Amino acid sequence: MARDHLLVIDQGTTSTRAVLYNARLQPAGQGQTEVLPSYPRSGWVEHDADALIASVGSQVTLALLDAGVKADRIAAIGLTNQRETTIVWERATGRPIAPALVWQDRRTAAICDQLHSQRDWITRSTGLVLDPYFSATKIAW
Repeated sequence: MARDHLLVIDQGTTSTRAVLYNARLQPAGQGQTEVLPSYPRSGWVEHDADALIASVGSQVTLALLDAGVKADRIAAIGLTNQRETTIVWERATGRPIAPALVWQDRRTAAICDQLHSQRDWITRSTGLVLDPYFSATKIAW
């Protein structure tokens, strides 16, 4: 069977979408579902990590079904995601150990404040500014 389709997955802050394109780069099938974050405290923005991951699988399945195409016809996959949203999982089980911390989440501001004296070194080393937006302090949290 020819591998003649491209799959594009857009896992965004408020929805997950999968679009399957044929060899002529025309949309052949798609799936999309809403995935809304929760706000458990002021400045905190989370997703249920299991639900987020499951939404990708379900929408890929819907796109394949919509196109009437089996997965072995996919030649390549493109993926976009939610910027710096962070999911940490248990290596042994592959299961998330906490909610997904969304790129908008500010809960690690205090960690950034503690690292303030190292901000220049952090920027030189990583090319990034010290901000709760980025994943490192989310992982530390």
